[in-house]
Amino acid sequence: MSESLNEKLSVLEAKGVKVLDRRQTYLGEDIDVSRICPGAILYPGSRLLGAKTFIGPGAKIGSEGPATVQDSVIGENAEIASGYLQEAVMLRNSRVGANAHVRPGTLLEEEASTAHAVGLKHTILMSYVTMGSLINFCDALVSGGKSRSDHTEVGSGFIHFNFTPRGQSGDKATPSLIGDVVHGVFLREPRIFLGGLSGLVGPQRVGFGALTIAGQVLRREVPRNRIVGDVSRPIDREFHHQALVEAKDRVLGLNVQYVGQLTALQAWYRAVRLRRIPELVAFEHLRVVTQAAIELLTVCIQERVQRLRQYVDERGMPMPPLSFNVPPCPLKIEPSNPYLDHIEWLRSLSEADVGRGVSWLNSIVEGSER
Repeated sequence: MSESLNEKLSVLEAKGVKVLDRRQTYLGEDIDVSRICPGAILYPGSRLLGAKTFIGPGAKIGSEGPATVQDSVIGENAEIASGYLQEAVMLRNSRVGANAHVRPGTLLEEEASTAHAVGLKHTILMSYVTMGSLINFCDALVSGGKSRSDHTEVGSGFIHFNFTPRGQSGDKATPSLIGDVVHGVFLREPRIFLGGLSGLVGPQRVGFGALTIAGQVLRREVPRNRIVGDVSRPIDREFHHQALVEAKDRVLGLNVQYVGQLTALQAWYRAVRLRRIPELVAFEHLRVVTQAAIELLTVCIQERVQRLRQYVDERGMPMPPLSFNVPPCPLKIEPSNPYLDHIEWLRSLSEADVGRGVSWLNSIVEGSER
């Protein structure tokens, strides 16, 4: 028989997990208490479910209200104010605000954050990216910025539209890149600002350093270092699905490029982030979170390939060949002693090292487009 709830809570308290109110804390029968680290804080209303759930040292669950964590991996000092997370990964010091709804395929890197009532699915927020309140993002990757005070931001009331009624039954071949992986991982690119009370119709691209004004729906690419404000035009005509004009080659190209960017990010996690972690018990929590991110990116890639296949099959188009060949990383990667935090390590890289890293990641993206 499995341990009773009280027995599990006693085990957690004995190993240094802070359970603020045992009466209002629930652990599912499949929860592995060894995956909840000392120093984690479970506030009243915390519900942990699923054998994959991992709570890192110093992580805060339910700091502002009830929170459910299901098969998610929460890194060191990350925080969930309240809401629901399923099959998501949060890295060190990331945070989701109150009433979050975070679904599978979502990754928040170091110090990425959201305010209240934000919904995310198959969305990657790279380091420091900040989202306001009342936002819905599915099928997007967001990067840009250099620090906690110089970061990409999405204004409150923003929606990434990830479904289109094109074709017989519509499709979700609609992933959008805000920034990119190739340059974004090095935290040296100018921040992006997407003005609030707005939307972005995927698939789309927004370049580093771009600013979009509030109160618009973007239906075109936003180039690097541009300020863009589009005024909507009136439409009133007979409707049928054939009337929706689509640039098939553009949709195909953006989807393939997105898969390439995800492949490059996964290679970065495997060849750089994971290999830098010392083989010591003290860093096991970091290894667990990093490995979980790698597995999550596999899920994200599979999702995008499936959506792209549905798109081309309906239109009688050939599925483009997606090459996932990853050449060896040219950077010298080895565990440091003492361990240097990932962000600090990034800042220690020379411009020559950054250039080599960019070229390596770009070769992966280009290879996936052949």
